[in-house]
Amino acid sequence: MTSLFAIVDGNNFYASCERVFNPELEGKPVVVLSNNDGAVIARSNEAKALGIRMGVPAFEIKDLVRKHDIQVLSSNYELYGDMSRRVVDTLLHFTPHLEVYSIDESFLDLGNFYNVNLQDYARTMKDTVRLWTGIPVAVGVAPTKTLAKVANRISKKSAKANGVLVLTDERHIEEALKRTEVGDVWGIGSRYARKLATFGITTAWQLRNVTDAFAKKHLTVVGLRTVRELRGMACIDLEMIPASKQNICTSRSFGSTLTDLGDIKGALATHTVRCATKLRAQNSCAGVLTVFLETSRFNDPSQTYFNSRTVKLDCPTSSEVELLHCAMDALRNIYREGYRYKKTGIILQDIVPDNQVQLNLLSSPNIDRDMKLMQTLDKLRDRFGHKSVRYGVQGVKEEWALKQENVSPCYTTRLEDILKVRS
Repeated sequence: MTSLFAIVDGNNFYASCERVFNPELEGKPVVVLSNNDGAVIARSNEAKALGIRMGVPAFEIKDLVRKHDIQVLSSNYELYGDMSRRVVDTLLHFTPHLEVYSIDESFLDLGNFYNVNLQDYARTMKDTVRLWTGIPVAVGVAPTKTLAKVANRISKKSAKANGVLVLTDERHIEEALKRTEVGDVWGIGSRYARKLATFGITTAWQLRNVTDAFAKKHLTVVGLRTVRELRGMACIDLEMIPASKQNICTSRSFGSTLTDLGDIKGALATHTVRCATKLRAQNSCAGVLTVFLETSRFNDPSQTYFNSRTVKLDCPTSSEVELLHCAMDALRNIYREGYRYKKTGIILQDIVPDNQVQLNLLSSPNIDRDMKLMQTLDKLRDRFGHKSVRYGVQGVKEEWALKQENVSPCYTTRLEDILKVRS
């Protein structure tokens, strides 16, 4: 267990990624929309200042967009994912022990760096990430993950901190916790905050000082761990190797409603391939799959339909061929004519490590053949993109594709989108 943690968090990450390659967005209010341009999922500081809330439907802010010339962009997860990777690669120059917590946050193990100037070291991290990737970040340093999150949050709001805050002195930790609302503590959230308020606990400092018995009774064992972390006792270590997922789901709302089974098959096939790729990436196999199909919940009740079908596989697998066959059978069973469908998806369950698969003597698939085929497909897609190899059922024209009216180019991952500079 380390005695010093840092958390590096990208500021308004999606909006910042867009600004790296489009400097004209600097200083302007920017919002990024969710799949199918439905709701706001990221905002620049300028957009926040205009009162735009996270998750607000795009149609509700049309007047604000026109009045304040807000730049509205469709989400470009390919770009954001690659920029996240570049930030992580930069941070690895500062410590080899790093946990990618989310697309825009990473925890770093700074070990026993107390013999260095932590403020300067954290500032160097921040400046290097900005210089090498263009992404502005905030850095919080403290003896525990939870305290590091507190430091990070304050560093963004304090002009004096200017994006870097180190909390190692007890007096500074006390001051920081007294100015942090209990609902803003990592792992507490609004529901527990309301509950704690009934006991007069409204700040992180008050939460830190509750008894262990109180924390365990009202916040469970997880809450007790949070309280101890606020006291400076490191209870949550780095997870440098992400835990394997026990369920993998891929689904998307269609860009427009679909009625044709063939078009829906194409969407489901693409989702199935994505799921299988994730499955192999964690060296796992799935023994159960569930396919679902639904109309919009806003339809007239007589035109609303939802159904799903769960299939137990004869033998756990990560083969796209096997999974596609089962998924298509399930879809045919739940599809009904006469409805305008809005979404389909697949969930893989009963996931086990691929070296612990129990073979079925009555149904013995050619595992070696399938494994070699999947390895070849993975290499081709890694090199030439995920659309470079497709199954016939996926089709050529993606009638179901997401609506992205204002999507930016994939500047870092597609040759045709690389910026061209003319002197």
